[in-house]
Amino acid sequence: MRTLTTLTGNSQKLDGGAMFGNAPKALWNRWMEADEHNRIRLGCRALLVQEPNRHILIETGIGAFFSPEMKTRFGVQEAQHVLLDSLAEHGLSHEDIDLVILTHLHFDHAGGLLSAWQPDSPPELLFPNAQFITGKRQWARAMNPHPRDRASYLADILEPLALSGRVILVDDDGKLPLLGPDWRFHFSDGHTPGQMLPEIAMPDGPVVFTGDLIPGAPWVHLPITMGYDRFPEGLIEEKEALLNDLLSRNGRIVLTHDPDIALGRVTKDAKGKFTLSETAAQVVGLAA
Repeated sequence: MRTLTTLTGNSQKLDGGAMFGNAPKALWNRWMEADEHNRIRLGCRALLVQEPNRHILIETGIGAFFSPEMKTRFGVQEAQHVLLDSLAEHGLSHEDIDLVILTHLHFDHAGGLLSAWQPDSPPELLFPNAQFITGKRQWARAMNPHPRDRASYLADILEPLALSGRVILVDDDGKLPLLGPDWRFHFSDGHTPGQMLPEIAMPDGPVVFTGDLIPGAPWVHLPITMGYDRFPEGLIEEKEALLNDLLSRNGRIVLTHDPDIALGRVTKDAKGKFTLSETAAQVVGLAA
């Protein structure tokens, strides 16, 4: 039997204007209230997929590898590595994880691969028994980033990953026999080239981890994009295609950055706009 459990990672506060792109504050402030510095609360949620004889982790969040100065710059709220605490709550450590799936390699999604900051030693790569899965085109982007997103790819993360010899790169056909027939990948280029969104077959409809294509519930609304997105118009088209597909298959999505909603089922409201129903703040051992 396969089960799904959402795991809390380190949280952030980031500028609301950057997170909502060209949407005016008068609109997005209804969904996420800004603090005195115009920052909104953001989570860094991971998904634990437990199958017979293996533990699979989707995403690791931003983690706690930044120095105190950098934590302040990027609004990281906790000093400790929260994801490791969340794993421990379920009787696991990073050493128990067999596969880590990374939608993309920006530091707020892959930083949790590293140990927490220590003043006298560099961070170390965690998950010693895991293979790391990401998209081939995303890996190429990370190795040779564009000036627009160069700051999002950090050598502290990428170098130990490359040296580990445990990276598996997925082609755009989305096929990876290692995972089995109940898994598939959707690819998205609007946020960053080759972002890879895993879909897991479940009895009550497929579940997709939507990464930064749909980082939180407000972004389900088609016109809403982030200032960080590479191609906002293309992202909207990708989002519409995925949501229509999931709507037709009774699908659900897991939201990595939403501070309050972990999972919801794709539906449409009376006006024909995409929205989420059956939302949950946390999922533990979901088998349906």
